[in-house]
Amino acid sequence: MDIDQIKTFLSVAANGSFLEAASRLYVTQSTVSTRIQRLEAYMGVTLFVRNRSGATLTLPGRRFLRHAKTLLLTLEQARHDIGLPSRYRASVTIGARIALWETLLPEWIGIIRSQVPDVSIRSEIGFEEDLMRGAIEGSMDISMMYTPQHNPGLKVEHLFDETLVLLTTDPEKPWPNDDYIYVDWGPGFYAQHSNGYPNLERPAQVVNIGWLAVQLVLSNGGSCFLPIRIAAPLIKEHKLFQVPDSPQFRLPAYMVSPFDSDSIILQQILDIIRLLAADERQKNYA
Repeated sequence: MDIDQIKTFLSVAANGSFLEAASRLYVTQSTVSTRIQRLEAYMGVTLFVRNRSGATLTLPGRRFLRHAKTLLLTLEQARHDIGLPSRYRASVTIGARIALWETLLPEWIGIIRSQVPDVSIRSEIGFEEDLMRGAIEGSMDISMMYTPQHNPGLKVEHLFDETLVLLTTDPEKPWPNDDYIYVDWGPGFYAQHSNGYPNLERPAQVVNIGWLAVQLVLSNGGSCFLPIRIAAPLIKEHKLFQVPDSPQFRLPAYMVSPFDSDSIILQQILDIIRLLAADERQKNYA
């Protein structure tokens, strides 16, 4: 057994496909098959049921999943910790959507660093798919996002709710109009948006992150939905204005972490984040 076999096993388990795992790992499908076959030979069991629809874990495969995550996490932590200066006890990787890094998480990371200065923190930006895969494979200790997927080995915790408001550069201009930019905040927002505007035609512009919508709106004029947390300073500076009589939508933010981690350091950081999230829930950005 080697680390590539473990990573390949976790990738196939996460994606349900040898072909998709090969694409994610940048290797050939035959390489994925060979690694899994060697792992199965080492373990003495069949880990996956292969069929035309993909690959699903067998009962022994499901049992091995938790151990595989632990093995990979231990190896990754060992690799990082060995290279750490002696003044650091350990390293922790924190990933999140870019909107959560906007104003919020930099402040949180600063507080975490002040309370546990002897821990090295790696910060990453990603979309839900990347963040969940990192959490499943064990390369991400803490992931924060809007639409997590539930997994037996992961704990999903609600942090706080974003309030999405409709903002424009020209409050006198009738809305809707062709300058509206639809931001893909996930399926929950899509459902609320469809209910709020059942007759709205597909907007001329669609983006996958709020940051890009802000840049386009500020450069060219227009409107979009943004978290009030991010919009508040732009409203204060009279760069953006709320569209009169427009609805507000709720966008929950979640934290994903290992369900059964026995790391005291990780638990300490998770507790700090929980307290910070509780403070965030009390804030009023109006």
